[in-house]
Amino acid sequence: MKCIINGKVILKDRVAENLAVIFDDKIYEIAELKDININDYEVIDAQGKYVAPGLVDMHCHGYLGEDASDGSTDGIIKMAKGIIENGVTAWCPTTMTVSKAEIEKAFDCVREVKNSDEYYGSRILGVNSEGPFINAAKKGAQAEEHILKPDADFIIENSDIVKLFTVAPEVDGAAECIEKVTKKTDVLVSMGHTDATFEEAMAGIDKGVKNTTHLFNAMTALNHRNPGVVGAALSSGVYTELICDTFHVNKGLFNLVAKIKGDKLCLITDCIRAGGMEDGDYTLGGQPVHKEGIKCLMPDGTIAGSVLKLNEAVYNLYSNSELEIFEAVNCASLNPAKALGEDSEIGSIEKGKRADIIITDDKFNVYTTILGGEIRYKGE
Repeated sequence: MKCIINGKVILKDRVAENLAVIFDDKIYEIAELKDININDYEVIDAQGKYVAPGLVDMHCHGYLGEDASDGSTDGIIKMAKGIIENGVTAWCPTTMTVSKAEIEKAFDCVREVKNSDEYYGSRILGVNSEGPFINAAKKGAQAEEHILKPDADFIIENSDIVKLFTVAPEVDGAAECIEKVTKKTDVLVSMGHTDATFEEAMAGIDKGVKNTTHLFNAMTALNHRNPGVVGAALSSGVYTELICDTFHVNKGLFNLVAKIKGDKLCLITDCIRAGGMEDGDYTLGGQPVHKEGIKCLMPDGTIAGSVLKLNEAVYNLYSNSELEIFEAVNCASLNPAKALGEDSEIGSIEKGKRADIIITDDKFNVYTTILGGEIRYKGE
């Protein structure tokens, strides 16, 4: 059994020192250091750094040149191993609005990797199917020719691997799709890439929408007479994704959104294959994208995903808001775990939960990632 000492332990409601986190594959005990004999354990010295729960990325398309929509098991494994270095211990490979055949191939690929005991990267919770049931008016970087009418049966048939999906609640067939999927599965329904009015968005929420895909981006804006999807997301109890890269959303709004959404705020990366790579030309859903710094743009200037790392998102939120560090961490761990119905197992450092733990410095750079009790990444 292992034991982490000398760390600032980020619990779900505070940061505590002089504790020992004792674990094997699960967290066995969180004890006062003075009350245990450290010689009984394999000791990991955190050296004054943060000891935090592993992060949960519920919206990640790609990384290190790979993309979930490619339908490559090797690509998914490469991504899963890569994001471990960013402190992500659980994630949802995210597909795009590509052809239905490509989506089905991607689902099969993620199934294969998820059900395998052969890879040791970040644990797959299921697929995030971002599209193809969206509105062309707010397609963003999604391919319009592959947009389909909402199809509940397609989601239900793949509900063994689909963890959440995006739908525009105002398009023809959306209301019936949302209601049917909600009644027959545990799949999380998210509204996004939508031109809905406030009233149409609220109607979608009444039918079963419980999440908002990357708040502010690819949706109707907040206006004092036309609150739009943003207004519906902020004024209701749905979970709300936010890309805290300081480009997709101005950092001046981070604190406001965090205050409004509280424990319903979920940080995501929306990362694409250009993540972790040099500046240059890449693709997203078969469409050309140019990466320059934190910006990923299509030739016409449309924003196309991000190259954000989730640990960076935590620090960006923390350093640009009034949140305590444990609250910022919750937004990338406990909150998404709750949204996905996984919080009984992951999302916080608590007795009985999986030993998914990271050690970071004060700027949330990751030094160690522990997955299911095993060290999977150890930095310099």
